[in-house]
Amino acid sequence: MTTDVTSAARKTMAKLHRAPEPDVLKPMIERARLDASERKRIVTRAEHLIGDIREAQHRSWVAQFLNEYQLSSQEGLALMTLAEAYLRVPDATTADLLISDKLGDADWRSHSRSSNSRLVNSATFGLILGRVMVGEGEGGGGVVRKLVGRMGEPFVRQAVGAAMRLMGEVFVMGRTIEEAQKRMRKKENRNFTASFDMLGEAARTQKDADDFYESYWDAIDKVGREPDRDHTVSIKLSALHARYETSQYDKCVPEITERLTQLCREAMRQDVAITVDAEEADRLDMSLDIIGAIARNPEFRDWNRYGLAVQAYGKRARAVIEWADTLGRPMNVRLVKGAYWDTEIKRAQVEGLSDYPVFTRKASTDTCYLACAKDMLEAKNIGPAFATHNALTVGTILEWAAERHGKDWRGFEFQRLHGMGEGLYDRLVDEEGYHCRIYAPVGGHKELLAYLVRRLLENGANSSFVNQLADDEYDDAALLADPVEKTAKVGGSMLPQIPLPIDIMGEWKNSQGIDLNDRDTLLDTARKVNAVDFQPEGIDSVHEDPHHPSGRSRAFIEATRTSNDDVHGAITAAQAAYPEWDLRPVEERAGLLEKFADVLEENRIELMGLVVKEAFRSIPDALSEVREAADFCRYYAHRARVDMPSIRLPGPTGEYNAMKLEGRGTFATVSPWNFPLAIFVGQNAAALVTGNTVVAKPAPQTPMIARRIVELAHQCGIPHDAWKLVTGGADVGAELMSDTRIAGVAFTGSIATAKRIASTLLVDEERPIIPFIAETGGINAMIVDSTALPEQVAADVMTSAFRSAGQRCSALRMLILQEDVADEMLAMLSGAMDMLYLGDPGDPATDVGPVIDRDAYDKLMSYRETMRPRWIKTVEAPEEGLFVPPTMISIDEIEDLNREWFGPLVHVTTFKAGKLKETVQRVNAKRYGLTMGLHSRIQKSADIMQTWARVGNLYVNRSQIGAVVGSQPFGGEGLSGTGPKAGGPHYLPRFCAERAVSIDTTSAGGNASLLSLDTGEI
Repeated sequence: MTTDVTSAARKTMAKLHRAPEPDVLKPMIERARLDASERKRIVTRAEHLIGDIREAQHRSWVAQFLNEYQLSSQEGLALMTLAEAYLRVPDATTADLLISDKLGDADWRSHSRSSNSRLVNSATFGLILGRVMVGEGEGGGGVVRKLVGRMGEPFVRQAVGAAMRLMGEVFVMGRTIEEAQKRMRKKENRNFTASFDMLGEAARTQKDADDFYESYWDAIDKVGREPDRDHTVSIKLSALHARYETSQYDKCVPEITERLTQLCREAMRQDVAITVDAEEADRLDMSLDIIGAIARNPEFRDWNRYGLAVQAYGKRARAVIEWADTLGRPMNVRLVKGAYWDTEIKRAQVEGLSDYPVFTRKASTDTCYLACAKDMLEAKNIGPAFATHNALTVGTILEWAAERHGKDWRGFEFQRLHGMGEGLYDRLVDEEGYHCRIYAPVGGHKELLAYLVRRLLENGANSSFVNQLADDEYDDAALLADPVEKTAKVGGSMLPQIPLPIDIMGEWKNSQGIDLNDRDTLLDTARKVNAVDFQPEGIDSVHEDPHHPSGRSRAFIEATRTSNDDVHGAITAAQAAYPEWDLRPVEERAGLLEKFADVLEENRIELMGLVVKEAFRSIPDALSEVREAADFCRYYAHRARVDMPSIRLPGPTGEYNAMKLEGRGTFATVSPWNFPLAIFVGQNAAALVTGNTVVAKPAPQTPMIARRIVELAHQCGIPHDAWKLVTGGADVGAELMSDTRIAGVAFTGSIATAKRIASTLLVDEERPIIPFIAETGGINAMIVDSTALPEQVAADVMTSAFRSAGQRCSALRMLILQEDVADEMLAMLSGAMDMLYLGDPGDPATDVGPVIDRDAYDKLMSYRETMRPRWIKTVEAPEEGLFVPPTMISIDEIEDLNREWFGPLVHVTTFKAGKLKETVQRVNAKRYGLTMGLHSRIQKSADIMQTWARVGNLYVNRSQIGAVVGSQPFGGEGLSGTGPKAGGPHYLPRFCAERAVSIDTTSAGGNASLLSLDTGEI
């Protein structure tokens, strides 16, 4: 399938995607601006609509609910998390823990006294019971406590469960399409139509995708059998494929296009309209390729019941509308504000992108929405649908529609969410003949969870019209403030608390990323990375098999080894360079590191190519390496400026006391092959900025990366003798450690090697005791309880266990599932593993590449074979190359795994509900202490982990790899390392000598400073 690269609208989208917000908004402000007479008419209309809404609030459960349970309150947050998790918990023990966790501190009684809403009162009744059950309720005793005492905890669980189900009924049209259709026939919905949406998160497995496809087909069939109602079906493309990702474009886009074609063919036959829902910004180009393929298909050329949703919070929204209008056929467009704003902001920050794909201010989104609405009303081929709960927006659209098409024109529709917007459209529909469609979610309580939380976040946010309308602090004037003029007043500038991604770290620059979710950028990056030359002079072949990733050739190993004499010569040169380097001002050394960071980013394609070809890392992993290396340089430059200046200390009068940090001499650094760029740079940058010179030995598998890094450092002005490189295997490392002139060692690697180094440093009684900074591996466990969201667990396990072929110190080695949900979780994990792609690291589609060398491959494959009877799941791997198939292995007890297997092998066992503390302590007993993870919606469980987990890095509800410099300092304890943590505020002092000075300032004959004080005494 080819991308529509010739479309002017698509080219405009590319320009707008990460353009500065003020530049994007400038034409929108002019497009949406009102003259005084327009504004007056619109406000008058909107005031009447607000009156209708207020009159309807007494029967609107949601309005009262959102007013009662503000998300900024303890009760609102507790209710949101309860609703998200409670109904998926199968066991009583965890259900009780969740109730206790969420209800213990909130004041539910105040809500039961103040509300007339059935939803609020019914929900609150169950929540009060839950609070009394945990013994923390207001007053504590009385009739309710006695009732609970007689009925027992099962009764309380039923009451809380009933409250959560009632919430579900309010926000979901029906558990099945038939139930939803029946509900749409009720009196209150008689003049509305529906767009049915099959609930659920994006597919994680092929079975998920198949189930979604069948649910869409069934919905089309059922809606098609109800010809007297113009209901439609909404389709989410990410539900039709488990790998709807840019890196998987060549596979997922054709397969989704085929599935959507089949659904549209059936919809056209049944005369059912289809709308393709909007998704995250990084999927927009793929979505338009798929949507456009259907639109251009001659089979559907005259079908006018096909369309898409457009999100106005996106900078490309107007260009998408233009694109839809230029397809040369009827297209229905649903304009929405947008549902993933917080995700889009964080993703751009994490990936270090140049700007955000969305607006950072609510008023900017409102301005874009109005500009888009005007475009849609004037478009030739678009059937407009405006999804909004905002009275001012509705009034504006009504005014513009009448201006352009006459006051009797009804060639558009409004849309609202089921359970919201009551009152806003009743008069418009019943008396004025406008069309309003209800976006109607369909699904069971389990599918409700993520949807419900998303709706509460959107409509319960302080900036939303729904929330402001329910807040007495907002009068009509505030509700009807003109967003266009508000945007124009600030020039579209970002909120102070949302800096550009490069500025989020504050004191130092965030490293620059590459938008690998943009297909053209991804393909161009891959082409350049794969074109990087990796052929050392005089060596015929780097690998045993030049056509496949395999062990290094003997010629390469010999050619890249430093002789023993050269090792000691490097130390001599570094020793000689130390005094001058240490005397340089801290500011100068820090400035050189920052310059080095810039040069690393300028050469990132070459460096990524070396990492891909020498270390077999994937393209995203290689990019992460360059970014982390730059982060280390900038962060350590910042910390050096903070930590190293002389500190004045207190003392008696007539005395000067101070302390300062200075370099110790020449450090030896030993870095691993699994992070051949980032850790290599990080260790050496820390040593250098603190005034030490350094002799660096990279892993024997990755010497070419190290050589290029040192070359670039020297080009930046770091003296050649201040950073010396030696290369080779264990014998070169041993020679380096044996030299008693070494003043400190920083090491990352295996426990066995760390112990040998420690022993070497202590064996010579004449040798000074020097710092030894070691980071080793771990048996890294992730604990998952029954409140965890399976889809999130699946994504984080795939990342933690199998990214980088499991060759990360922090990688997941042991998965501990609560036994009540183990079977369900393993089924999803197995399905997710089936979707992994193993192949060439230079292929953008690759998830899992080969392991580092033949020795590692043989060890892992031998162990894996001995565990064959305990395989839970494995996947096929390419026959040629050092590919270890990702494998889940069953173990009976936590105690059965006692060593780290450094590859894509994850061991699985279970724990009993309510035994979290004991489980953590059993993991601690292994004496490793690098990373540990928890997936749970129970805050007290996270507190238990923080109290009892003896690990350097604890991760809650996320993957447990990818520590960020300055944000997540990395390093372990026990068998996993000595500390201090790399990328943290205590790292640099370990490279320093602390030197104090005390001067008697009275030695010249008197204390002049004291005599100068006006004390009244002589």
